[in-house]
Amino acid sequence: MAVRSQDLGDARWDDIRIFLALHRHGSLGQAGVRLGLDTSTVSRRLTALEATLGARLFDRTREGLVPTRVAELVLPAAEAMEAAHRRLARDASGAEADAEGVVRLSVAPGFADSFVVPTLVRLRARHPGIRIELDASVRVLDLTRREADLALRSVRPEGADLVATKLASARWVAAASAELARDAGRVEAWDALPWITWDRDLASFPPALWLARHAPGAEIALRTSFFRSQITAAELGLGAALVPEPYLRVHALTPLGFAGALEASAAEWPTDHLWLVGHRALRDVPRVSAVWSFLLEELRSR
Repeated sequence: MAVRSQDLGDARWDDIRIFLALHRHGSLGQAGVRLGLDTSTVSRRLTALEATLGARLFDRTREGLVPTRVAELVLPAAEAMEAAHRRLARDASGAEADAEGVVRLSVAPGFADSFVVPTLVRLRARHPGIRIELDASVRVLDLTRREADLALRSVRPEGADLVATKLASARWVAAASAELARDAGRVEAWDALPWITWDRDLASFPPALWLARHAPGAEIALRTSFFRSQITAAELGLGAALVPEPYLRVHALTPLGFAGALEASAAEWPTDHLWLVGHRALRDVPRVSAVWSFLLEELRSR
């Protein structure tokens, strides 16, 4: 019989608590230490929970416990039970719940390098029990399928299971190294500059479209869809680039001055939005809630 993430209704909270500790620590002994129980008690209770569910939750290996597919399926419901239990205790006593465990965060690579990674030391100092798994690939992970717990997106995803809040909006601007900006002076034509732009796989990306429209005859010094490489090349003076304004504060880039005749084209620079997105069922799980609040505080201030 297939086990769904909702199929925990007959399980006792004490057994769910043990399941979560085993999932987070990967061994009977470490889970027992965390919970103040001996190893035999932890093992017995795990067996009882597996009997209730009618499925095996962990493979026992020489390296420790490895969660099965069933364990990953029931994990969201177990964490929701944990969040509800902690809310009950918090409401009754006013005590704060501990935030601990893995939070998987999906962020575009350029933004991850420039804005997320530099905050992680502060996050760890505030929540030492939280461990971040950062996916900074260009692939968009599916939060509804639990490929990530939280995501930072430039487009608000649709879906009843998702919650999102806008953190910021930023305009793209023409920028270059200080030396190149000084040598270019007051730009009279966008074609007069060497440019760094997106590769052909992202030719329909708004900044690439802007450059194709307003500087069709420009020398292209570099094409790459890896944004961090664009930033580095621009900092080194290889060419001008369109970058979101917040990047000027964290990289050695200077906005280009331009003639009044270019104001109409500059008014067409794209605008990006930044959304923090999570799964509704995980929003109140302490580890997810803590990272959500932290990112809200850190990135809304930029």
